[in-house]
Amino acid sequence: MNVADVMTRASVTDSSAATIKAAASLMWAQQTGSLVVVDGAELIGIITERDVMKAVARGLDPAEVTVSEVMTPDVVTVSPDTPLYEVARMMAARWIRHLPVTDDSGVVGMVSQRDLVGIFAALDNDPDVIELAADEMVRDQRLARIEQGDLD
Repeated sequence: MNVADVMTRASVTDSSAATIKAAASLMWAQQTGSLVVVDGAELIGIITERDVMKAVARGLDPAEVTVSEVMTPDVVTVSPDTPLYEVARMMAARWIRHLPVTDDSGVVGMVSQRDLVGIFAALDNDPDVIELAADEMVRDQRLARIEQGDLD
């Protein structure tokens, strides 16, 4: 099984000058833990919920600090045909929770620890185990709940 089989759409921001408050709001609105930062089609960084949390813990003002100040500029990426076992090892070895998926055209998706956990959980053939929804479906359901004001 390869990355292309489990990746989800990547949440993107095209403004490294945006505040981390704006980035956090976008992550919340899109129900994702990371945003890839692009300049045109070029991947220039990634900002994660942990980057935002670290900035706040250090006393930085989320309304003033920009994405470019806290993002990771040297982004590790994988291609759609990368085997999942390689991705899992890479993520574990580097403490990475979100990996952008790229090809010659640029960013084509995102693979996360959640995606990998879903695959491992689906390996159990026990009929009493709850069937897992696809990540896109879970995200869509959470977005619907937010719009209705049911999720804090």
